[in-house]
Amino acid sequence: MLSWLYPAARAGLFMLNPEEAHAATIAAMEAGLYPRASRDDPPELAQDVMGLRFHNPIGIAAGFDKDARVPDAVLGMGCGFAEIGTVTPKPQDGNAKPRVFRLVDDRAMINRLGFNNAGHAAALARLEARASRGGIVGVNIGANKDAADRAADYVAGLKTFNHLASYFTVNISSPNTPGLRDLQAPAALDDLLSRLGEAHADLKAQGLPRRPLVVKIAPDIAEADIPAIVERLVAHEVDAIAVSNTTLARPGLKDRDAREAGGLSGRPLFDRATAMLARVYQESKGAVPLIGIGGIDSPQTALAKIEAGATLLQLYTGLVYEGPGLIGAIKERLADAVRSAGATSLAGIRGRKAQEWAQRPLG
Repeated sequence: MLSWLYPAARAGLFMLNPEEAHAATIAAMEAGLYPRASRDDPPELAQDVMGLRFHNPIGIAAGFDKDARVPDAVLGMGCGFAEIGTVTPKPQDGNAKPRVFRLVDDRAMINRLGFNNAGHAAALARLEARASRGGIVGVNIGANKDAADRAADYVAGLKTFNHLASYFTVNISSPNTPGLRDLQAPAALDDLLSRLGEAHADLKAQGLPRRPLVVKIAPDIAEADIPAIVERLVAHEVDAIAVSNTTLARPGLKDRDAREAGGLSGRPLFDRATAMLARVYQESKGAVPLIGIGGIDSPQTALAKIEAGATLLQLYTGLVYEGPGLIGAIKERLADAVRSAGATSLAGIRGRKAQEWAQRPLG
């Protein structure tokens, strides 16, 4: 494996600005320069979620592979699933640079990328080229910044990728597209999910399969609004809820770039996102699978997400600081926790500390 080389590689990458470092990482992975998983996944980590068989619960969050360039490399590193995007119907450049900031003192990042991507057509071509390789590859769909009807953009994403996506994530929680988070309001959410439901029905009428639908929410939702949002998601029978996206909050940051605008990810997000996760777990009564995201940078923080109610996990910023060896370390810790609890699967420890986490403040 190449994981042991990461400290030296990180020193070089951190000499580049964050976008350049990300581009170099993706290019290296496209060239096959990434550490391969060296062992089979512990059987305790396998689970059926959304009608899909996950060999382990770990994925990399959307934003890493925006244009479907390296889903097979992500799987090859030992992840149980990959997620590409966020993709929008038309290509768009995103917001002005600089727009990504590395907060080393806080083990965090701030980004205001703005759904920069090459559009549906580019991602579609790459996914079609790798379709025979298998593996769980989700597609994170979004709306163009200038879309007159944003719900129509999500419907277009669902229809475009339905024959290729293992599942869809509906990203209505990025803080970097003006007005996007308004789609989390119950009335707007009802409209969006109803239209996606109609699109699913149209595809079914054509004899095409229904792909699972995940909705990704923000960690900045007011506490009083959580019950209504979860109630609408449950009513529309979404297949999973991803908790959460980046935050606009700036909790106790030290780095000189802490005041930059955009969404904050990494270690400072962990407590807020995990407390939100536990609240959603309780509001949904554990009936909807949750994807825990935000601040996972160690085996212990990954375990805490499962204990707060997560079924699946997604990493990103933690990998920037810790490297790809984090994936295997998390799998080992989770399997040990299952065995120590006398359980046979993650279901035996899921949510066991949800009550504790749900009592923690969101602020």
